[in-house]
Amino acid sequence: MAIITGLDVETTGLEFSDGHKIIELAIVMLEFPSMKLKAERVWRFNPERAISAKAQEIHGITYEELASKPLFAEFAPTIAKVLEVSDLVIAHNADFDIPFIKHELEQSALFPKINSFCTMKNSRWATPLGKNSSLKELCFALGIQYDMEQAHGALYDVQVMMAAFKEAHRMGFFQSHLDKVIEEKKAA
Repeated sequence: MAIITGLDVETTGLEFSDGHKIIELAIVMLEFPSMKLKAERVWRFNPERAISAKAQEIHGITYEELASKPLFAEFAPTIAKVLEVSDLVIAHNADFDIPFIKHELEQSALFPKINSFCTMKNSRWATPLGKNSSLKELCFALGIQYDMEQAHGALYDVQVMMAAFKEAHRMGFFQSHLDKVIEEKKAA
């Protein structure tokens, strides 16, 4: 058995190198190959900085909602442990989510090994022109309902992403990457 963990973050802006921070992180952990739910969690954090207007327009989270929330550092050890026990970490746009998480964890001197898989980059088959698919496009291609009213909430996004991942896997997509993870786990 392996553990696969889907995750999604909402942030104060687009670049952690500009001082932007994670304000919401959601995870969905599944046992593989059964795809049985092992854990589901969402955290919100006080970023101790303003949220850019563009980011707030996307996710709708205000600083006032976060002012009394804990700092990311308070949960960094728990988050690092989740990532360390995960054989595969799945994100839709891993090139955005994973660097943000690594950066936040590094601020707490935590450096978990993260073996990641990007559903956006690996689902070009889901779009007519073979471009990177949005989460909405991926869900549409797989017949999974996508609610625009709930979109861009980290928990909702990771739940539908993992539903899409499970369905795509059932249909034969993503097999080679998952087979590699299972083989590496058996060899360890």
